[in-house]
Amino acid sequence: MTDSARMPGSAETSAAVLAAAGFPKMPARALMALVVSPDGALTAAELAEVLAASPAAVSGAVRYLQTLGFVHRVSQPGSRRDRYALPDNAWYVVTLRQNPVYERLADLAEATVEALPEDSPARARVDEMGRFYRFLMARLPELLDEWEAERLEV
Repeated sequence: MTDSARMPGSAETSAAVLAAAGFPKMPARALMALVVSPDGALTAAELAEVLAASPAAVSGAVRYLQTLGFVHRVSQPGSRRDRYALPDNAWYVVTLRQNPVYERLADLAEATVEALPEDSPARARVDEMGRFYRFLMARLPELLDEWEAERLEV
């Protein structure tokens, strides 16, 4: 890797948009670096070079991305260095993994509704939030099936 191996500006902008939406900045940058890399995989040293970041920052970023399921570690035969790679289905795998979060939020909303006064605006808002998360949970498998069909058409 060389200085010319920096991320395109549009990838940096995409990372900034993810960060503005609440995704941590360095994991967002590392994710986008992997997305725009030729084969969707880089070593920690390559990520550090592309991102102009410290090894510690890269380590924390890939650990975060691994926790979410966005990347996995791939050992390289004959080398002591591992590569961090995107799974083939990264976007919807991560979405599926968020399902427990939606269920937990729906459960918490339902518990909160019970603690709020009947016919109050707050109760109506919290009830709608819970119903929305239940709706997402019900629709997500169908949406993922549709996406998989579309993905295979290309």
